[in-house]
Amino acid sequence: MIEVKNISKYYGTKVGVKDINFTVESGEIVGLLGPNGSGKSTTMKMITGYMPPSEGTIVVDGYDILDKPKEVTNRIGFLPEIPPLYPEMQVNEFLSFIARIKGVDKRRLKSHVNDVMEMTSITHVKERLIRNLSKGYRQRVGLAQAIISDPPILIFDEPTVGLDPKQINEVRQLIRKLGEAHTVILSSHILAEASMICERVVILNKGRIAAVDTTENLAMGMADTGRFLLKLKGDVREVEQVLETVEGIIGIEPIDNERQNLAGYCGFIITNERDTEVREPLFYAMSRKGIPIMELRSIGMTLEEIFLQLTSEKTDEGKELQV
Repeated sequence: MIEVKNISKYYGTKVGVKDINFTVESGEIVGLLGPNGSGKSTTMKMITGYMPPSEGTIVVDGYDILDKPKEVTNRIGFLPEIPPLYPEMQVNEFLSFIARIKGVDKRRLKSHVNDVMEMTSITHVKERLIRNLSKGYRQRVGLAQAIISDPPILIFDEPTVGLDPKQINEVRQLIRKLGEAHTVILSSHILAEASMICERVVILNKGRIAAVDTTENLAMGMADTGRFLLKLKGDVREVEQVLETVEGIIGIEPIDNERQNLAGYCGFIITNERDTEVREPLFYAMSRKGIPIMELRSIGMTLEEIFLQLTSEKTDEGKELQV
């Protein structure tokens, strides 16, 4: 659906992004992540045709963004970080205007605008001037204008910025619902948001690609060690002594044991050497001491940990981090 091939963007002698490559398949929700100044917004603006790349090509649904710009823009709904609104217009007036510009059939224009307002939960403010809306409702109107022509591709730049927790949750649910029938790219500073919504992430650092994959694959590929959550019925000190005898365990971190020990339980995060199996020897070690294991499960790296590790690494001389 979207192919980004070796794109770079220069502002005079300053590099915005350099040698960016990734693809987005039809029906995917992909997160574009990175620190401030990493090139997220620049990349989105190039994909939407807002600005041309200095080098490289972008192909959207089979059309080159430079050769067939109209065909590309007709297929994309875009919500920039600051929604493009006309504050002196009423909500329904503005959305009807945008729908006409984007070629929505006049015979169904009114009903379609009503459907979009219902979808984005702004029907009750449809006759209010946009300038009198709260930031959260202006963001919703921005989402509505992005989807008003029902384009196959939606690109959202920080779609939940400035919203309260209830509004953030509602917008996330809306994006997940839109992802059932659209291809979606979104950028976010909220890593938990990307983890909850996105099927894959593209992580940028200093204008270059640091990683492209699912968070699960990134966690597996980057971890030098394995981590497990272990909960048992027994005394903390006795359990620690047993854990210290299990070959391959290199870290033992008690968790919340003051409260749990009142009920006779204890818990640990244990770290093992990578590619070393510790579950079976751990089971037999506890069994010999008569200590029941209540829970044992693997814990992968969080998206926050992956992000911090990748963006703290250098990507000098255009060398992409291999994960």
